[in-house]
Amino acid sequence: MEPVLKVKGLQVEHHRKKKVTPIVHGIDFEVMPGECLGILGESGSGKSMSLKGVMGLLGTDFQTKGEAVFQGENLIGKSKEQLRRIRGGKIGMILQNPMTCFDPLTRIDEQLGETYREHQGLKKGEILKKSLEMLESMKIHSPAEVLKKYPHQLSGGMLQRIMIGLAMSMEPDLLIADEPTTAIDAITQYEIMKEFVRIKREFRTAMIFISHDLGVISAISDQVLVLNQGKAADQGTFEQIYENPKDSYTRLLVDKKKAVMKKYHEAIHGKEEVLV
Repeated sequence: MEPVLKVKGLQVEHHRKKKVTPIVHGIDFEVMPGECLGILGESGSGKSMSLKGVMGLLGTDFQTKGEAVFQGENLIGKSKEQLRRIRGGKIGMILQNPMTCFDPLTRIDEQLGETYREHQGLKKGEILKKSLEMLESMKIHSPAEVLKKYPHQLSGGMLQRIMIGLAMSMEPDLLIADEPTTAIDAITQYEIMKEFVRIKREFRTAMIFISHDLGVISAISDQVLVLNQGKAADQGTFEQIYENPKDSYTRLLVDKKKAVMKKYHEAIHGKEEVLV
């Protein structure tokens, strides 16, 4: 079985005047169909920068090197327009602050419609039908009313659900979630994580889930890549990382989170189920 995405020798550098600052130092990883790769690291570890580099979401003062082969094509080196088309269809992206991903001056129905028109060629009646079905699938009450609202009239948790639902309704081959629970409260985080677990089980979509929280990573990930200062500190299945961390940095993260993780799993999966 071929990986959905295979990354090799990934480097990200920041160029400012004549100074070059390495941020990501030649990391390797891959994502298999139906599996979730969790990328774990504290702030500044390079976890978000890695995927933003692969997907062409960094500014012109950054340079990305290496290989990121998706369905036989190297994403690194493609134009912004080529990557934008791939992001909207074959690769879905969910970012950490939903408020920044919606136009505050445009109603939800218009924003969903623009995406469905551009990437799936749907017409007005088809767009309305698909939008309502998507909101219902994400368990959003009164979907017809929600479509007529502006982003500021909805909670962060509801906007995050809409963003997840929109990404999934495009039927992507790969879903990238970059700290999707960071900017929301603990109760909503619990609901959002249940949604990701449901999506993984029902749709078997390949996922990359980026987080600084080992408890969150443990709830969804099959494989884990631990980053520290832009380098791969540890890599393996979640069980391997949890039970036998090779790196002292990973061991510190595990020790700090063990008590929290136990309570987290009890809340999401019930007391009988410890690991996904």
